[in-house]
Amino acid sequence: MHDLTTQDSRRTSFSIPNSRHLHVVTYGCQMNAYDSDRMADALAPAGFAVTETAEAADLIILNTCHIREHATEKLYSELGRLRVLQQARAEQGGRLLIAVAGCVAQAAGEALRARAPYVDIVLGPQTYHRLPDMVARAEAGEKVTQTEFPPEDKFDFLPEATRPQSINARGITAFLSIQEGCDKFCSFCVVPYTRGAESSRPAEAILAEARGLVANGAREITLLGQNVNAWHGLGADGAVWGLARLAYALAGIEGLHRIRYTTSHPRDMGDDLIAAHRDLPQLMPFLHLPVQSGSDRILAAMNRKHSAEHYLRLIERLRAARPDIALSSDFIVGHPGESEADFEATLELIRAVGFAQAYSFKYSSRPGTRAADLPDQIAEEVKVERLARLQDLLRDQQFAFNRSMTGRVLDILFTGPGRQGGQLSGRTPYLQPIHLNGPANCIGSIMPVRITEAFANSLTGTFEKERACA
Repeated sequence: MHDLTTQDSRRTSFSIPNSRHLHVVTYGCQMNAYDSDRMADALAPAGFAVTETAEAADLIILNTCHIREHATEKLYSELGRLRVLQQARAEQGGRLLIAVAGCVAQAAGEALRARAPYVDIVLGPQTYHRLPDMVARAEAGEKVTQTEFPPEDKFDFLPEATRPQSINARGITAFLSIQEGCDKFCSFCVVPYTRGAESSRPAEAILAEARGLVANGAREITLLGQNVNAWHGLGADGAVWGLARLAYALAGIEGLHRIRYTTSHPRDMGDDLIAAHRDLPQLMPFLHLPVQSGSDRILAAMNRKHSAEHYLRLIERLRAARPDIALSSDFIVGHPGESEADFEATLELIRAVGFAQAYSFKYSSRPGTRAADLPDQIAEEVKVERLARLQDLLRDQQFAFNRSMTGRVLDILFTGPGRQGGQLSGRTPYLQPIHLNGPANCIGSIMPVRITEAFANSLTGTFEKERACA
C-alpha cells in the first residue's frame, strides 16, 4: 500500500485577487495534497482564487484517493451533497461546476459519469495540467472526461510551485513531488493502474522548485513519490541520479534545514541512501519504510519481493549508519490466505523492530488487483480482531517511543500557533507533534526544547535556553 501517511481530508485555502472562486477538497495522501495545490496553481491564470467554502465556489474539485476502504461510496455521498448545491445555484440563475480528480476518477472513469451525470469534469492524476482547457470546455456545456495517460509530462506545463502551500499557510513546511507511479504491482494495490508506471522528474526541476519554496519561507521539504526511493532522475551533468545524490544536492540549498521523503520501498533502499542518512544532518532521522507483513508466505502472495529477514537486516544497516533513526511502517492484516501463524509472524516482526509510528489497515479488495481474485478471503470479523491486536501493539510502541523523549533536548521546528492561546505547535526531528507556550515570533524557527511530558500522540516541553527567535 502506497500510503503517504495522512488519513484525513483537507480543504485548500489561499487568497489571490481574482474574479472566480475554486474550492478543492483533498482526500488521502500527501501527494494528493500537493496535487491539489498544483491544480490551484494551474487555474490561477484562468482567474480562479481559492475559497474556503463550497457555497462561495464557482468550481469545486474533489481530489480523491482510492487507497482507503469505501472511497468510492464516500465520493458519491459527497457528490450527492454537492448536487443539491449545484441545483440551488442554477435556480438562482448561476452555475456551479463540479470536477472529480485523483485516483477514484482514474479508476471509475465513465462509470462515475454514468452514475453522477451532473459531474462536469472527470480527470485522472496525470492530466491536471490540462485543467484550464477542461474548465473552458465545461463552461461551454461539454461533459469532459480525461483519464488517459498523456504523452507529455504534466510538470512541464505547470506554473512554478513557489507560493505557500495549503498544508501550512506560512509555507514553513512544504511537499515536493519528485516521482509518481509504480512498477511493483503489489497484489493489493491500485497505484500502478491509477498513477501509471514509475516516472521521475529531472533533478534540476526538483532543485529549482525546492529553491523557490525555500525562498518563500520553507524550512522543511518532504519529497513525495509512490516509490520515492526508486527516483532516478536526469542530473544537470547528464548522469542519472538516485535519491541519495539528490538529497546531497538539496542539502546544499541555504536555508533548507530539514529534508524528509515518503513513501519508500524496502527493495529500493540502497547503500548510498543509507550512507546519506549517516552523512546529512538535514536528512531527518525518521524513515517511513512499509513492510506490510512479517510472514514470508504472505509477502510472496503480496508480490512484495522482499522477505521479513531482508527487512530486519535492512533495519540493522540503517541503525548502524544512523543510531538515532526511528522507523515508521505500513501493515495490512487479513490479506487473502493469511493464517493465524502468518499474523503472529507480523506481530513478531513488530516486536523485533520497535516502531515509533505505523499505519495499519484491514485488507480490502480493489477491483482489478490480483488479490481481489485470490481464494481464501479472510472473514471480516477475523480481520477486525487481528487489526485490533496489531494496533494495540503499535500504540504501545508509539507511546513508549514518545515517553523515551522525556528529559531529552530536541530541536523543534515551530510551524504555527498551538491549540490554545499563547501556544506554539511544531515538529520534532521524528515528526512528533509538540505543543508548548511561546512567542509567535518563534514560528519558522528551530529552537532547542526540553521535553517534559509525553502523550500517546504528542509531546510538550519548555525552551531549553532563553534567546530571541529568528
